[in-house]
Amino acid sequence: MEKKQAVETKKVNTVGYKVTIGILVAIIAVLLWILLYSREEMKAVKIEKEQIQISLTGEVDSLMVEQKNIKREYGELSEQARQKDSIITANAIEIKKLIAKSADYRRIKRKLNYLRKIQQSYVDQLDSLYTANRKLKEELNVAHEQINKKDLQAKKLNKEKEQLAKIVQTGSIIKAYNVNGTTYHLRGKNKREVETFKARRVDRVKIRFTIGENPLAIPGKRFVYVRIARPDGLIISKGKGDEYSFDANGTRLQYSMKKEIDYQNKSINMELNWDKQTDTPAMVGKYHVAIYMDGKMIGQNQFELE
Repeated sequence: MEKKQAVETKKVNTVGYKVTIGILVAIIAVLLWILLYSREEMKAVKIEKEQIQISLTGEVDSLMVEQKNIKREYGELSEQARQKDSIITANAIEIKKLIAKSADYRRIKRKLNYLRKIQQSYVDQLDSLYTANRKLKEELNVAHEQINKKDLQAKKLNKEKEQLAKIVQTGSIIKAYNVNGTTYHLRGKNKREVETFKARRVDRVKIRFTIGENPLAIPGKRFVYVRIARPDGLIISKGKGDEYSFDANGTRLQYSMKKEIDYQNKSINMELNWDKQTDTPAMVGKYHVAIYMDGKMIGQNQFELE
Protein backbone atom coordinates (compact mmCIF):
# COMPACT_ATOMS: atom_id res chain seq x y z
CA MET A 1 0.00 0.00 0.00
CA GLU A 2 2.72 2.32 0.91
CA LYS A 3 4.56 1.42 -2.29
CA LYS A 4 1.51 2.14 -4.27
CA GLN A 5 1.11 5.55 -2.65
CA ALA A 6 4.75 6.31 -3.24
CA VAL A 7 4.40 5.42 -6.91
CA GLU A 8 1.32 7.59 -7.26
CA THR A 9 3.05 10.45 -5.51
CA LYS A 10 6.02 10.10 -7.83
CA LYS A 11 3.70 10.14 -10.86
CA VAL A 12 2.01 13.30 -9.60
CA ASN A 13 5.35 15.00 -9.09
CA THR A 14 6.53 13.99 -12.55
CA VAL A 15 3.41 15.47 -14.13
CA GLY A 16 3.86 18.67 -12.11
CA TYR A 17 7.44 18.96 -13.28
CA LYS A 18 6.42 18.47 -16.85
CA VAL A 19 3.70 21.08 -16.59
CA THR A 20 6.08 23.51 -14.96
CA ILE A 21 8.72 22.88 -17.61
CA GLY A 22 6.11 23.30 -20.31
CA ILE A 23 4.98 26.59 -18.84
CA LEU A 24 8.60 27.77 -18.56
CA VAL A 25 9.30 26.76 -22.15
CA ALA A 26 6.20 28.63 -23.27
CA ILE A 27 7.24 31.69 -21.28
CA ILE A 28 10.76 31.50 -22.73
CA ALA A 29 9.32 31.16 -26.23
CA VAL A 30 7.08 34.16 -25.65
CA LEU A 31 9.99 36.15 -24.26
CA LEU A 32 12.16 35.17 -27.22
CA TRP A 33 9.39 36.22 -29.61
CA ILE A 34 8.95 39.50 -27.75
CA LEU A 35 12.70 40.08 -27.87
CA LEU A 36 12.91 39.34 -31.56
CA TYR A 37 9.84 41.47 -32.26
CA SER A 38 11.22 44.30 -30.17
CA ARG A 39 14.51 44.18 -32.07
CA GLU A 40 12.72 44.30 -35.38
CA GLU A 41 10.50 47.07 -34.07
CA MET A 42 13.52 49.03 -32.84
CA LYS A 43 15.26 48.43 -36.13
CA ALA A 44 12.18 49.66 -38.00
CA VAL A 45 11.92 52.66 -35.67
CA LYS A 46 15.59 53.44 -36.23
CA ILE A 47 15.18 53.20 -39.99
CA GLU A 48 12.07 55.34 -39.84
CA LYS A 49 13.90 57.82 -37.63
CA GLU A 50 16.80 58.01 -40.10
CA GLN A 51 14.36 58.43 -42.98
CA ILE A 52 12.57 61.21 -41.09
CA GLN A 53 15.92 62.90 -40.40
CA ILE A 54 16.93 62.62 -44.05
CA SER A 55 13.52 63.91 -45.14
CA LEU A 56 13.61 66.86 -42.73
CA THR A 57 17.19 67.69 -43.65
CA GLY A 58 16.20 67.55 -47.31
CA GLU A 59 13.30 69.92 -46.64
CA VAL A 60 15.62 72.38 -44.91
CA ASP A 61 18.21 72.14 -47.70
CA SER A 62 15.49 72.56 -50.33
CA LEU A 63 14.17 75.61 -48.50
CA MET A 64 17.67 77.14 -48.38
CA VAL A 65 18.17 76.45 -52.12
CA GLU A 66 14.89 78.26 -52.77
CA GLN A 67 16.14 81.10 -50.59
CA LYS A 68 19.33 81.41 -52.67
CA ASN A 69 17.31 81.40 -55.88
CA ILE A 70 15.03 84.11 -54.48
CA LYS A 71 18.03 86.26 -53.54
CA ARG A 72 19.59 85.75 -56.98
CA GLU A 73 16.30 86.60 -58.71
CA TYR A 74 15.42 89.67 -56.71
CA GLY A 75 18.82 90.84 -55.54
CA GLU A 76 19.33 93.04 -52.49
CA LEU A 77 16.26 95.24 -52.71
CA SER A 78 16.06 96.59 -49.19
CA GLU A 79 17.42 96.45 -45.65
CA GLN A 80 14.21 94.75 -44.46
CA ALA A 81 14.68 92.00 -47.04
CA ARG A 82 18.23 91.38 -45.79
CA GLN A 83 16.93 91.13 -42.22
CA LYS A 84 14.36 88.52 -43.26
CA ASP A 85 17.09 86.57 -45.04
CA SER A 86 19.18 86.53 -41.84
CA ILE A 87 16.18 85.26 -39.83
CA ILE A 88 15.56 82.43 -42.34
CA THR A 89 19.22 81.39 -42.31
CA ALA A 90 19.37 81.40 -38.49
CA ASN A 91 16.18 79.29 -38.20
CA ALA A 92 17.45 76.79 -40.78
CA ILE A 93 20.67 76.31 -38.78
CA GLU A 94 18.64 75.79 -35.57
CA ILE A 95 16.37 73.21 -37.24
CA LYS A 96 19.38 71.24 -38.50
CA LYS A 97 20.77 71.17 -34.97
CA LEU A 98 17.44 69.85 -33.66
CA ILE A 99 17.41 67.14 -36.35
CA ALA A 100 20.96 66.12 -35.41
CA LYS A 101 19.88 65.81 -31.75
CA SER A 102 16.84 63.71 -32.72
CA ALA A 103 14.57 66.24 -31.07
CA ASP A 104 10.78 66.10 -31.11
CA TYR A 105 9.89 65.86 -34.80
CA ARG A 106 6.58 67.58 -34.28
CA ARG A 107 8.48 70.54 -32.89
CA ILE A 108 10.82 70.41 -35.89
CA LYS A 109 7.82 70.28 -38.24
CA ARG A 110 6.28 73.31 -36.54
CA LYS A 111 9.54 75.21 -36.95
CA LEU A 112 9.72 74.20 -40.59
CA ASN A 113 6.17 75.40 -41.20
CA TYR A 114 6.99 78.65 -39.41
CA LEU A 115 10.11 79.00 -41.57
CA ARG A 116 8.08 78.50 -44.75
CA LYS A 117 5.67 81.22 -43.64
CA ILE A 118 8.59 83.58 -43.06
CA GLN A 119 9.95 82.72 -46.50
CA GLN A 120 6.56 83.31 -48.12
CA SER A 121 6.26 86.71 -46.43
CA TYR A 122 9.83 87.38 -47.61
CA VAL A 123 8.84 86.57 -51.18
CA ASP A 124 5.69 88.68 -50.91
CA GLN A 125 7.71 91.59 -49.61
CA LEU A 126 10.27 91.21 -52.39
CA ASP A 127 7.48 91.06 -54.97
CA SER A 128 6.06 94.26 -53.57
CA LEU A 129 9.47 95.93 -53.53
CA TYR A 130 10.25 94.65 -57.03
CA THR A 131 6.95 95.98 -58.37
CA ALA A 132 7.46 99.34 -56.66
CA ASN A 133 11.06 99.47 -57.88
CA ARG A 134 10.07 98.63 -61.45
CA LYS A 135 7.33 101.27 -61.35
CA LEU A 136 9.82 103.80 -60.00
CA LYS A 137 12.30 102.91 -62.76
CA GLU A 138 9.59 103.31 -65.37
CA GLU A 139 8.66 106.69 -63.90
CA LEU A 140 12.34 107.68 -63.83
CA ASN A 141 12.76 106.57 -67.43
CA VAL A 142 9.75 108.64 -68.43
CA ALA A 143 11.13 111.58 -66.45
CA HIS A 144 14.56 111.16 -68.08
CA GLU A 145 12.97 110.99 -71.51
CA GLN A 146 11.02 114.16 -70.78
CA ILE A 147 14.16 115.87 -69.46
CA ASN A 148 16.17 114.74 -72.50
CA LYS A 149 13.36 115.92 -74.76
CA LYS A 150 13.29 119.29 -73.02
CA ASP A 151 17.10 119.47 -73.18
CA LEU A 152 16.98 118.79 -76.90
CA GLN A 153 14.25 121.39 -77.31
CA ALA A 154 16.27 123.87 -75.24
CA LYS A 155 19.43 123.15 -77.25
CA LYS A 156 17.47 123.50 -80.47
CA LEU A 157 15.94 126.76 -79.22
CA ASN A 158 19.35 128.06 -78.13
CA LYS A 159 20.81 127.12 -81.50
CA GLU A 160 17.96 128.89 -83.25
CA LYS A 161 18.45 131.90 -80.99
CA GLU A 162 22.17 131.91 -81.73
CA GLN A 163 21.51 131.66 -85.45
CA LEU A 164 18.93 134.40 -85.19
CA ALA A 165 21.32 136.53 -83.16
CA LYS A 166 23.98 136.02 -85.81
CA ILE A 167 21.50 136.94 -88.50
CA VAL A 168 20.43 140.01 -86.56
CA GLN A 169 24.03 140.87 -85.78
CA THR A 170 25.01 140.46 -89.40
CA GLY A 171 21.94 142.31 -90.53
CA SER A 172 22.58 145.14 -88.08
CA ILE A 173 26.03 145.89 -89.49
CA ILE A 174 26.07 149.27 -91.14
CA LYS A 175 27.76 149.36 -94.54
CA ALA A 176 29.60 152.15 -96.33
CA TYR A 177 28.88 152.47 -100.06
CA ASN A 178 30.41 154.34 -102.98
CA VAL A 179 33.77 154.75 -101.28
CA ASN A 180 36.15 156.73 -103.47
CA GLY A 181 39.22 158.88 -103.09
CA THR A 182 39.84 161.96 -105.22
CA THR A 183 43.15 163.82 -105.24
CA TYR A 184 43.49 167.62 -105.73
CA HIS A 185 46.09 170.29 -106.28
CA LEU A 186 45.28 173.44 -104.27
CA ARG A 187 45.81 176.40 -106.60
CA GLY A 188 46.36 180.02 -105.63
CA LYS A 189 45.76 181.89 -102.44
CA ASN A 190 42.18 180.69 -102.27
CA LYS A 191 43.41 177.09 -102.53
CA ARG A 192 41.01 176.24 -105.27
CA GLU A 193 40.73 172.51 -105.74
CA VAL A 194 41.97 171.23 -109.10
CA GLU A 195 41.68 167.49 -109.59
CA THR A 196 44.98 165.78 -110.45
CA PHE A 197 46.40 162.28 -110.71
CA LYS A 198 50.02 163.40 -110.55
CA ALA A 199 51.65 162.38 -107.29
CA ARG A 200 54.00 165.37 -107.25
CA ARG A 201 51.08 167.85 -107.55
CA VAL A 202 48.73 166.32 -104.93
CA ASP A 203 47.96 168.57 -101.97
CA ARG A 204 44.67 167.10 -100.78
CA VAL A 205 42.87 163.74 -100.74
CA LYS A 206 39.10 163.93 -100.52
CA ILE A 207 37.38 160.73 -99.32
CA ARG A 208 33.69 160.47 -100.13
CA PHE A 209 31.29 157.66 -99.13
CA THR A 210 27.75 156.96 -97.97
CA ILE A 211 26.84 155.40 -94.62
CA GLY A 212 24.03 153.04 -95.57
CA GLU A 213 20.51 152.90 -94.21
CA ASN A 214 19.85 150.01 -91.77
CA PRO A 215 16.66 149.79 -89.67
CA LEU A 216 18.14 146.89 -87.62
CA ALA A 217 21.12 148.89 -86.36
CA ILE A 218 21.08 150.59 -82.97
CA PRO A 219 20.75 154.34 -83.51
CA GLY A 220 22.97 156.84 -81.75
CA LYS A 221 26.23 158.73 -81.90
CA ARG A 222 29.33 156.91 -83.09
CA PHE A 223 32.70 157.67 -84.69
CA VAL A 224 33.58 156.92 -88.30
CA TYR A 225 37.30 156.27 -88.96
CA VAL A 226 39.08 156.52 -92.32
CA ARG A 227 42.41 154.77 -92.93
CA ILE A 228 44.48 155.69 -96.00
CA ALA A 229 47.34 153.31 -96.68
CA ARG A 230 50.18 154.37 -98.97
CA PRO A 231 51.52 152.03 -101.68
CA ASP A 232 54.20 150.86 -99.21
CA GLY A 233 51.50 149.96 -96.63
CA LEU A 234 52.21 152.83 -94.25
CA ILE A 235 49.07 154.48 -92.82
CA ILE A 236 48.87 158.22 -93.40
CA SER A 237 48.31 159.75 -89.95
CA LYS A 238 48.98 162.90 -87.97
CA GLY A 239 50.72 160.89 -85.25
CA LYS A 240 51.40 157.42 -83.83
CA GLY A 241 50.03 157.84 -80.30
CA ASP A 242 46.84 156.42 -78.83
CA GLU A 243 45.02 159.63 -79.67
CA TYR A 244 45.40 158.69 -83.34
CA SER A 245 44.28 155.06 -82.99
CA PHE A 246 41.12 153.03 -82.35
CA ASP A 247 40.09 149.43 -81.61
CA ALA A 248 38.81 147.17 -84.36
CA ASN A 249 38.28 143.40 -83.99
CA GLY A 250 40.47 143.35 -80.89
CA THR A 251 43.36 145.17 -82.58
CA ARG A 252 44.63 148.72 -82.10
CA LEU A 253 44.74 150.52 -85.47
CA GLN A 254 45.91 153.96 -86.59
CA TYR A 255 43.52 156.19 -88.46
CA SER A 256 43.99 159.00 -90.93
CA MET A 257 40.73 160.89 -90.21
CA LYS A 258 37.70 160.50 -87.99
CA LYS A 259 34.31 162.11 -87.64
CA GLU A 260 31.48 161.73 -85.14
CA ILE A 261 27.99 161.19 -86.55
CA ASP A 262 24.50 160.82 -85.10
CA TYR A 263 23.19 157.77 -86.87
CA GLN A 264 19.40 157.40 -86.93
CA ASN A 265 19.14 154.41 -89.27
CA LYS A 266 19.08 156.68 -92.32
CA SER A 267 21.81 156.98 -94.97
CA ILE A 268 24.41 159.74 -94.50
CA ASN A 269 26.64 161.15 -97.24
CA MET A 270 30.10 161.88 -95.87
CA GLU A 271 33.16 163.76 -97.10
CA LEU A 272 36.51 164.00 -95.29
CA ASN A 273 39.67 165.80 -96.42
CA TRP A 274 43.29 164.89 -95.84
CA ASP A 275 45.73 167.72 -96.54
CA LYS A 276 49.38 166.92 -97.12
CA GLN A 277 51.43 167.70 -94.00
CA THR A 278 54.90 168.12 -95.61
CA ASP A 279 56.47 169.42 -98.79
CA THR A 280 57.55 165.94 -99.76
CA PRO A 281 55.71 164.77 -102.90
CA ALA A 282 53.15 162.00 -102.56
CA MET A 283 54.19 158.46 -103.40
CA VAL A 284 53.39 157.04 -106.83
CA GLY A 285 51.21 153.94 -106.83
CA LYS A 286 47.94 152.54 -105.45
CA TYR A 287 46.45 153.85 -102.20
CA HIS A 288 44.00 151.79 -100.16
CA VAL A 289 41.08 153.44 -98.36
CA ALA A 290 39.21 151.61 -95.55
CA ILE A 291 36.19 152.90 -93.59
CA TYR A 292 35.63 151.68 -90.01
CA MET A 293 32.73 152.05 -87.59
CA ASP A 294 31.62 150.08 -84.50
CA GLY A 295 34.97 148.28 -84.48
CA LYS A 296 34.48 146.79 -87.98
CA MET A 297 35.52 147.67 -91.50
CA ILE A 298 32.32 148.72 -93.28
CA GLY A 299 33.68 149.70 -96.70
CA GLN A 300 36.84 150.03 -98.79
CA ASN A 301 38.26 151.06 -102.17
CA GLN A 302 41.48 152.33 -103.71
CA PHE A 303 42.83 155.08 -105.96
CA GLU A 304 46.09 155.46 -107.87
CA LEU A 305 48.59 158.26 -108.39
CA GLU A 306 51.00 158.57 -111.31
